[in-house]
Amino acid sequence: MSRIGHDDSFLYTSLATYLGKKLVVLLGDGRHLLGLLRSFDQFASIVLEGACERVIVGDLYCDIPLGLNIIRGENVVLIGEMDMEKEELPSHMTAVSTVEIKRAQKAERDATYLKGSMKNIM
Repeated sequence: MSRIGHDDSFLYTSLATYLGKKLVVLLGDGRHLLGLLRSFDQFASIVLEGACERVIVGDLYCDIPLGLNIIRGENVVLIGEMDMEKEELPSHMTAVSTVEIKRAQKAERDATYLKGSMKNIM
C-alpha cells in the first residue's frame, strides 16, 4: 500500500511542476532545507541540488551549505516554491556565521530547559 494514496499520479504532476525550481522543504524534525529540486520518486523522496539548511534563532539566521542532498519522502512534511523575485527574509533579520547561529541555538535550548525546570520546581 502506498503512503501517498491510491492515486499517485497527482504526486507526479504536482512535484514535476517544481523540477528545477528553488524550494523550501520542512522536515519532520523541524529543520528547513532550501535547494533546487532535481528529482523525486513515488514516495515523495526528493533530490535537492545546492541545498542548505536555514537555521533561524530570533532575528538571526544562517544558511548552512549541504550540497547535493537526498531526502526520504517519509521525512518531508511540507514543500513550497520560493519566489525568486521577492526578498526571502524580512529586513530585520541578520545573517550570522555558522558558529554564531550554533551558539544562539544552544542559548535558546538552555533557556527553554531552564524555563521547564523552573515550572517543575514551582
